[in-house]
Amino acid sequence: MDIGDRLRQLRLLHGISQRELAKRTGVTNSTISLIESNTSNPSVGALKRILEGIPIGLAEFFAFEPEKPKKTFYAAEELTEIGKGAISYRQIGERVFGRKLQILKECYQPGADTGVVPLVHEGEEGGIVLSGRLEVTVDDVRRILGPGDAYYFESRRPHRFRCIGPRPCEVISACTPPSF
Repeated sequence: MDIGDRLRQLRLLHGISQRELAKRTGVTNSTISLIESNTSNPSVGALKRILEGIPIGLAEFFAFEPEKPKKTFYAAEELTEIGKGAISYRQIGERVFGRKLQILKECYQPGADTGVVPLVHEGEEGGIVLSGRLEVTVDDVRRILGPGDAYYFESRRPHRFRCIGPRPCEVISACTPPSF
């Protein structure tokens, strides 16, 4: 548990500077700074005295969940696999809850498709083919897309994707709102 970060976030949440907290509690400013930087671990008594200056109790302090920084960059191995079988969907980010956009790196093995029954859902989606050939059907219109070709449509229109040819097809796609 990162006591220093938890203390710093609570102090800032209440709009209290380190100096002000030191004045309120009789603990030196340098001690609070050392605790917040995790250079020093406070005793339970010292922590309780510091928390009284916020004011917050020990139980509330340990129940508080500091806001985690939002991740910006993802290494290739950090993409979350959400597909199965002959279609790989590697999602940017661990989860889509609370997000407005879903971005995927898709890989269709030769002959793989999204099914005979067309997909229909709310939102919009688009993508660009990186390699291979992808047959995209939207309503009754069918196109075969190759590297550099792209698609964009309203997702409530019936649609289907299928890999054409002997090589896998890779696509970068995005949809809003996230659909799966």
